[in-house]
Amino acid sequence: MTAQSSHAPVSSWIGEFALLSALWGASFLFMRMGASEFGPLPTAGLRVLLATLFLLPILLHQGQWPALRRHWKPALLAGLVNSAIPFALYSWAVLHITTGLASILNATVPLFGALVAWAWLGDRINRLRWLGLGIGFVGVALLAWRAPGGAGIKSAAAPWAIAACLGATTCYAIAASYARKYLMGVPPLATATGSQLGAALGLGGPMLWFWPATMPGAQAWAAIVAIAVLCTGIAYILYFRLIAHAGPSRALAVTFMAPVFAVFYGVVFLHETVTPWMLGCAVVIISGTLLSTGLIGARKLPAKAAERP
Repeated sequence: MTAQSSHAPVSSWIGEFALLSALWGASFLFMRMGASEFGPLPTAGLRVLLATLFLLPILLHQGQWPALRRHWKPALLAGLVNSAIPFALYSWAVLHITTGLASILNATVPLFGALVAWAWLGDRINRLRWLGLGIGFVGVALLAWRAPGGAGIKSAAAPWAIAACLGATTCYAIAASYARKYLMGVPPLATATGSQLGAALGLGGPMLWFWPATMPGAQAWAAIVAIAVLCTGIAYILYFRLIAHAGPSRALAVTFMAPVFAVFYGVVFLHETVTPWMLGCAVVIISGTLLSTGLIGARKLPAKAAERP
């Protein structure tokens, strides 16, 4: 984090922060609308394909094609782990649990990210962060334990859907450490475009194989376009702008705001029910994640120490 980004005034990035939170929160709604007619794999495949078509002209206009060409192998592989697998898992999961529950589980991404970075990259985890990891995993366990009783459940496959969400968040965590190890210094737009291209290549065959026999309606198509362009293409651009303007720690906080929007969208547009148990577990998970990522307690440290994992 540069000094410029760490001291940028809130007014310069708060609008983008709110917009990105709203867009990523809406992705669960659009996934549900698309997957209900397309099915999980075509939904995920179309999402990354259209996102690639959206990002590629921007990449070429910015003159970053040479960067992607130099690093195409790790970028494409990152797309399989960071987009193809988790998008497919979430597209299936939201058919069996509510979008609100799925979004709360998605808030564990920084939790798993801290653990993967410790195991793979040797990031230091102090006692406070270990405590946060423990609290976060307790929240996940409580949420999963109570879920079969009706907290955000849509079908008997709910336990598997919860496992699919946690599998997706683990993929995100692995992809983050992978990018730190193999894609450091690569322009973010090149990484984003390459990763979406890799995901599109990986999901192309399954998308065609599981293509629905009946052509989906206009609403499902609109949801697919929205999740590809708004929640993936534009969201990537906003996310990297937010990292530059507000710093990585503040950008990370989007993960905690997105479920607020996702739960709101689910209640308003899908008539989903939010239980007190879900909200309580969400507080436990987010509190543990804030501790495990160092976002709580970091303010008391000097600027350089706060940047260290």
